[in-house]
Amino acid sequence: MTANESIHQVTFAITGMTCTNCSGRIEKILNKKAGIHHAYVNFASEKAMVAFDPTLISPKEIGTFIENAGFGAIVDLKENHAEVEAMHQASLNQLKRELIISALLSAPMVIGMIAMMFNHHAPWVSFVHNPWVQLILTTPIQFFIGARFYKGAYESLVNSSATMDVLVATGTTSAYLLSVYNGFFGNANHLYFEASAVVITLILMGKYLENIAKSKTNSALKKLLDLQPKTALLLIDGQTKEVPIELIKVNDQILIQPGRNIPADGMVIAGQSAIDESMLTGESLPVDKVIGSALYSGTINRTGTLTAQVTKPSGDSTLARIIALVEAAQGSRAPIQKLADRISAIFVPVVVTIALIALLITWLITQDISTAIIHAVSVLVIACPCALGLATPTAIMVGTGVGARHGILIKNGEALETAAHVNAVVLDKTGTLTEGKPVVISFKDFTSDGSALQILAALEALSEHPLATAMVNYAKAQGIDPVNVSAFESLTGFGLTGIIDGTRYYVGAKRLMTQQRIDVSEHIDAITALEHQGKTVMMLSSETTLLAIIAVADALKSTTPDAIARLQSRGIAVYMMTGDNARTARYIGAKIQLDDAHIFAEVLPEDKANYVKKLQDQGLTVAMIGDGMNDAPALAQADIGIAMGTGTDIAMESADITIMNGDLTNIDRTLQLSQATMHKIRQNLFWAFLYNTIGIPFAAFGLLTPIIAGAAMAMSSVCVLTNSLLLNRKKL
Repeated sequence: MTANESIHQVTFAITGMTCTNCSGRIEKILNKKAGIHHAYVNFASEKAMVAFDPTLISPKEIGTFIENAGFGAIVDLKENHAEVEAMHQASLNQLKRELIISALLSAPMVIGMIAMMFNHHAPWVSFVHNPWVQLILTTPIQFFIGARFYKGAYESLVNSSATMDVLVATGTTSAYLLSVYNGFFGNANHLYFEASAVVITLILMGKYLENIAKSKTNSALKKLLDLQPKTALLLIDGQTKEVPIELIKVNDQILIQPGRNIPADGMVIAGQSAIDESMLTGESLPVDKVIGSALYSGTINRTGTLTAQVTKPSGDSTLARIIALVEAAQGSRAPIQKLADRISAIFVPVVVTIALIALLITWLITQDISTAIIHAVSVLVIACPCALGLATPTAIMVGTGVGARHGILIKNGEALETAAHVNAVVLDKTGTLTEGKPVVISFKDFTSDGSALQILAALEALSEHPLATAMVNYAKAQGIDPVNVSAFESLTGFGLTGIIDGTRYYVGAKRLMTQQRIDVSEHIDAITALEHQGKTVMMLSSETTLLAIIAVADALKSTTPDAIARLQSRGIAVYMMTGDNARTARYIGAKIQLDDAHIFAEVLPEDKANYVKKLQDQGLTVAMIGDGMNDAPALAQADIGIAMGTGTDIAMESADITIMNGDLTNIDRTLQLSQATMHKIRQNLFWAFLYNTIGIPFAAFGLLTPIIAGAAMAMSSVCVLTNSLLLNRKKL
């Protein structure tokens, strides 16, 4: 077993984080533990992604480390979804209860403060301003409801880090103790009980609104989870039995009634219907299904009743893979977030230093320790770095969710960020620009006995090349049955060869004929004419003689010209890559408005990645779009690999982004979405930085009271979240 094979992945749902420094603290604790390869905690999604060696540490032990740091943690598996939701809901309900109690206890002091501002001196106002009354109202808020901040501050300091809890605990405790001193030992007119109480109340309100908004950022994931049925109708000896989908196995037969979600990937073996596959492709029009059609879990059966044979277990279904991909993307970190993380890591110590300086300078200037402490408290309260920590991950969560709704699956935040800078797109021809279903247009047999088609069919029946299927289907339509082939060999990039009845035959393009010294000069005009028409010309020969010419064509997708035009209108250089000869490639290129310099013809599969690298060496940020197994190296080489969901699994695994419906216009939508998401991130970071840059000096100079500072701090996080959620309104 290799080192990579010994590394497992586990995701934890976490509660109790108050700011990005909390997530950083958990990361710091976990990354120090033996057996943990690396850990990343996403504050916005409230999840920890941990890579670990199961021979050295277990998920249970990892969860214990998180809990010992003062947070709630549970392994976030599909079967634990209800428990995870319950944990988050319980945490939200507790926060709501504490907010209501804190608001009710704070309200009399706030009303009394407002009355004093308007010079209102009714007896009840004097009663509310009595030090004993304010002490009784504030103490439960400070030490019971506010216990979460003390606990968090203690845990963070024990682990040599500083979080928002340190700022809140220090600031509100300072205001509380100053009020106790003034109220009972000094000047009773200078009470700040309401400041500590209201600041805690406002912070709780901000956290409550933040949690509600955060739950909306992963609404796309929740909708995907809701698409997966809990049960399926299993057919056993002609009878149906409703069973949990976990019990469905490959080759089981299931009944799918109208209006029900398809429980597992499968193939129709009886019936016909129209299926809503919009969750998969983003296309609203239903897709007709007949016997032999593929079905995908989570899609909706609209009309007829279907009987299907299961082809994949529920855990490996198309929907399960989409959910896993979206979840991983929403929990990932974009490179731009590193800046915010670095600032957040040093932010709290810097703020505490600024607060101390404000305290000393104000005390020296005013000779009033009460005023100095309140200035310092305002600095501590307004500087909480929540907005900074939420700026990037919330936008990524919403952006990847919007993509999923349009059938665009983005693997991670890094891919989303890189896609925003793409200025060159390389498109594989077959299956990407074209339908990927070539058909034989013409067949010229030069044998005396008309045996060329039978020989061709026999050889191509053993090939996996897309053109082979076209030629085999053509032979079947002519009623030709293939014969036995020996010594079959695929000549990568050239064609294939095999022996039939003791004679070796070759099938391939003109370069294979040249390599084998087969004379095609007699037919060169016909070959050239076919190539000028955009046909792919294949030839069959023996070891000495040309036996047949086959012309195959693969129609362009209807969306291809529009997709290319959209990209070019945005100033993106578009290139086409194909194994076809130069004439055919130029013919196709002319139809989609590509000049010759942007056409790479006769490219061998192993050379595709090299062509991508050449463009990168020119300083271009390259997106490679492909759908086949032989595109995988190029997809991996490109700055961004985009796979067509209609292609092979290997291509999708190698790619950073998958377009589920194979619609090329979604490439432009993908780039639009990435640019819009990065725009939101930059907006969020700008406002978060601006808020602290302006707010901290205002607070230090005494221009903000702790209450106003608390309100501003709470609303800054809500504003960042709301701005990220506006991505949901982006029209692609």
